[in-house]
Amino acid sequence: MVLRGYVPTSEETLQTLAALRLQSLNSDFSTHAPFPRLEELFPPHVLHARLPAPRHRPSTKCRGARLRAGLLAGGLWGQVLAKQRAERDQRLRGRLREEGASTMAAIVEKWKLLQGMGRPEAMAAYVALVREWPGFGSTLFDVDLRAVRPQQGRGNGRPWQQVGLTPLSLQSPMGAGSQRLWLGVGAKAVSLYKPGELEPLDSFCYGRISSFGASDSSTFHLCVEDRDLLFETSQVDEIAQLLNTYLVSAGARQLPQPQELATRPPDPSTLPQGLCPMAGPWQHRPPMGSFRS
Repeated sequence: MVLRGYVPTSEETLQTLAALRLQSLNSDFSTHAPFPRLEELFPPHVLHARLPAPRHRPSTKCRGARLRAGLLAGGLWGQVLAKQRAERDQRLRGRLREEGASTMAAIVEKWKLLQGMGRPEAMAAYVALVREWPGFGSTLFDVDLRAVRPQQGRGNGRPWQQVGLTPLSLQSPMGAGSQRLWLGVGAKAVSLYKPGELEPLDSFCYGRISSFGASDSSTFHLCVEDRDLLFETSQVDEIAQLLNTYLVSAGARQLPQPQELATRPPDPSTLPQGLCPMAGPWQHRPPMGSFRS
């Protein structure tokens, strides 16, 4: 989770986490201790983010200019461009090695400060740092939030609304495109995060979820009170199965005990109600051919 970049925190904290991992694996610092590779201790994307962004060549719109560029690319100019790209890639690899060496040196210095800390203490300190993120304990999925639609609009043909700058707003401008988010599915709630941000954009406890389902293998939708949220993801089945597990678990905690059932008839109000006031009884919708508009 940390190495995949799913714990948004500072580089200083990431280095401390790496040092705690080394202490847990190898105990106190020693020059003879086996060193894992840096990518096994520290998120690689953080190092890549330090590199300068590649410069984009301006697009050639004129047909004649494109033809001339194609002819040049097949001759001497193409060889020059290939050499420039190779030199640039070599410089980037060198810069990446330097950044990696600098980061490993900082991790080792922090590891030395942990001398005397036992393996259980190192593991506990590691977990304590990770737990500071509000999304700790959730399973995170990469999703594209494609559209938001008010639930009451389903019956009168109200269309899906494209997502804008505020992903969960029903007033977002049309045609703004999708937004890449993290969908966090936890024991108490479902949350949406912008990648790398500490606080969620929004969280929905299970009592607010009325239904969920899929139209195909890559499209998932979630009904939350007055909104239908439409996602595109490659993990539709995994999300649905995990949501169903948590919803059933949340409902089971609300059911009366066996001795209570023997002394009184079932009360509809004690049936699964989630963890906060319900918008309506939830249901797992099986995969459908298409959404109704």
